[in-house]
Amino acid sequence: MVVSRRGAPSRAPRGVSESAHRVVAGDCVAGMNALPAESVDLVFADPPYNLQLQGDLKRPDDSHVDAVTDHWDQFASFKVYDEFTRDWLAACRRVLKPAGTLWVIGSYHNIFRVGTILQDMGFWILNDVIWRKTNPMPNFRGRRFTNAHETMIWAAREPNAKGYTFNYEVLKAGNEDVQVRSDWTLPLCTGDERLKGRDGKKLHPTQKPEALLARVILSSSRVDDLVLDPFCGTGTTGAVAKHLGRRFVGFEREEAYIKAAERRIADVQPLEAPTLAPFMTARDAPRVPFTALIERGLINPGAKLTDAKKRHKALVRADGAITLGDKVGSIHRMGAVAQGLDACNGWTFWHLETPKGLTLIDELRAKIRAEMATV
Repeated sequence: MVVSRRGAPSRAPRGVSESAHRVVAGDCVAGMNALPAESVDLVFADPPYNLQLQGDLKRPDDSHVDAVTDHWDQFASFKVYDEFTRDWLAACRRVLKPAGTLWVIGSYHNIFRVGTILQDMGFWILNDVIWRKTNPMPNFRGRRFTNAHETMIWAAREPNAKGYTFNYEVLKAGNEDVQVRSDWTLPLCTGDERLKGRDGKKLHPTQKPEALLARVILSSSRVDDLVLDPFCGTGTTGAVAKHLGRRFVGFEREEAYIKAAERRIADVQPLEAPTLAPFMTARDAPRVPFTALIERGLINPGAKLTDAKKRHKALVRADGAITLGDKVGSIHRMGAVAQGLDACNGWTFWHLETPKGLTLIDELRAKIRAEMATV
């Protein structure tokens, strides 16, 4: 399988209207089946976990634990839950673009069943990502390990998927130039972010933190993409999508959640365009040959190039090659010769000697690329 590590394209983000962010009341399968086929770029699904709770959960002091006992998380059997899972996944697969991807989150109660069904239906699993909670609920009975994580599956629509969005370079740049790992340590949704009802209790028992959704959306979508959440809840996905300049459609059956989600999303202000501007990766940047620097007058024939420590000196020729001692070649080849290496990135090795000091030739190339971007 060919994996595209592309980032966002070099187009400026356009304004996204309020009508681009919708919460649709009703069953998600029926709602998705009403959408055009292959119209969605990214799905984030937080389905019922089918927790199978038996009776009330209590702390050691006999106080009640506010667990998930809502009717929407209750299924008569694993068979019924599996049929429910196949139905909503089939609807997701129909609306996903060929290069679209799907994220689904779950706990040990359901994620393995969901993963099996995903594979059986033809989705291709790209990663499983562990959300490690910094503040998990303890195991009050002391009979099991503290359940301190949930699992997310990231999957492509097709086994031979090509061109799906993975903003590899963006993520790496924000992670101090280190690849982002598949274990994410983030706290539960608490404080002001947690929506509460009039009784002061949390409105939704499994509201996800916005930081989690931000990482998902930033990693695998682009500005103006359409993000879909089949189990919208209180609108976390929609709020984050709007904030990050994406379009959104979500489906929800519970009236209280719908009203909360609509208010929440309406109150969100999208980020300013400069903070969402596309990240120009080395792969996406236009090619600029060394001769272009000579043709633009940024470097003159006869100029001297040197490395950062001035150990090696080369002469710039009129044809764009450089001379190092008795050898002639490209900036890359001569950089490798100077260091006794097989290969070298000449753009980051050679500097131009000027009366004001050394200037990295890659900085001169960047000037040309900036001019090209404004044309």
